[in-house]
Amino acid sequence: MTAENPLGRLDDDDYPAYTMGRAAEILGTTPGFLRAIGEARLITPLRSQGGHRRYSRYQLKIASRARELVDQGTPVEAACRIVILEDQLEEAQRINDELRRSTAGPGLADDD
Repeated sequence: MTAENPLGRLDDDDYPAYTMGRAAEILGTTPGFLRAIGEARLITPLRSQGGHRRYSRYQLKIASRARELVDQGTPVEAACRIVILEDQLEEAQRINDELRRSTAGPGLADDD
């Protein structure tokens, strides 16, 4: 994103473009759900200068994953913890794969 192209941030998944009401509408949920997943520390919305919550597309993707679990009957706090643990597992697996490739040498990493 450059100063010459302020609209470039519209393509930025981390840009906090959505108000709480709009985010809830997009997710098909309530502002209360967004507050609950914030309290469970799944996402931390940024605040506007007026103190209003603002959400990014990336945060909405995470919130959507939690909503799917809640819709299946999982309590909100448990759903948030599951999403966090899934992300941690994915990151650990990615790091493990990178370490295997770097220590296996050329041509040996694909022998799993």
